[in-house]
Amino acid sequence: MSFDSEWSQLKADAAGQQSAQTRLNQLAAAGGGGGGGGGKDGGKTSDLIVHQDDLGAVGHEAFILHGELQKAADIAGAGADKDGVGSSMQSAKALSDHNFTMGAELSTTVSVWTSQVNTMLQMCAHISNHLDYSKKSHANDDELIAASLRHRDGSAVSVSEISKMVK
Repeated sequence: MSFDSEWSQLKADAAGQQSAQTRLNQLAAAGGGGGGGGGKDGGKTSDLIVHQDDLGAVGHEAFILHGELQKAADIAGAGADKDGVGSSMQSAKALSDHNFTMGAELSTTVSVWTSQVNTMLQMCAHISNHLDYSKKSHANDDELIAASLRHRDGSAVSVSEISKMVK
């Protein structure tokens, strides 16, 4: 079987398996509701549960990675002289001054490396900041929901009572 015919067969098989329904990744309520039967698995999906501690832990790890990467991966600034030029760039200049083409290549390597490290640092910072924001935002949402679900006397509505209301 040629690649083209095999590829065509795989595309046809994949198109035949797609459902015209939209399915959310959540469990249907016990008493009905939800869009069951959305796919080959009979509408069964897995729960997506995120705990505040999970968000905080991932954000904290991204923060730690940012700090360690910033210290360990800075080859442009490592071994800096009084002018702030790192040892790798000093070597590149010395090689270039002695007409070695390796000097320019080393300089390019340091520049590309520095650019990639800076990109990684930005990604870690965005992850850390976003998860910190998400954690705070979800905590605020939880507080608002808890405040709106109160009995007349001001006491909180229990989870079991909320479950009864939903059924």
